[in-house]
Amino acid sequence: MRLKITSPEDFWGGLHFIAVGVVAIYLSRDYPMGSALRMGPGYFPTWLGGIMSAFGVVVFARSFFLQGEGMGEWALRPLFVLAGSIVLYGLSLDYLELGFVPALILLIIGCALAHKDVHWLETILLSIFLTMGCVALFIYIIGLPYRLFWWSY
Repeated sequence: MRLKITSPEDFWGGLHFIAVGVVAIYLSRDYPMGSALRMGPGYFPTWLGGIMSAFGVVVFARSFFLQGEGMGEWALRPLFVLAGSIVLYGLSLDYLELGFVPALILLIIGCALAHKDVHWLETILLSIFLTMGCVALFIYIIGLPYRLFWWSY
């Protein structure tokens, strides 16, 4: 019996999940595992990589049995804009030292630009409320030591 790929998007998606999972397991191999009650630094990335690889095997196997729609055109704009937004976020936190709030607003607006039809009112409202939630969670509840703005300490 010869297997035929009937869903190329599941085929490539499954391979990507398997590859990322295997890389996560490989990179966390030197960290101590610990146990479920006393997790070491290698516990989470190893288990997450294993779960991701298992999920990838399921998606990969589906590509031989389920009919897919076929691969469409590659959307390069979202790929580059999202990657650029994440890089800009990291640079604005570490090197430009803008602070957590401006960096997060830049990230959210930058990610919205990945879509062709940007709704500016929704994007601005989302960036305001999401930033407020992130500040509450990461700065005040968890206590991460980020500056809120470039003028604050």
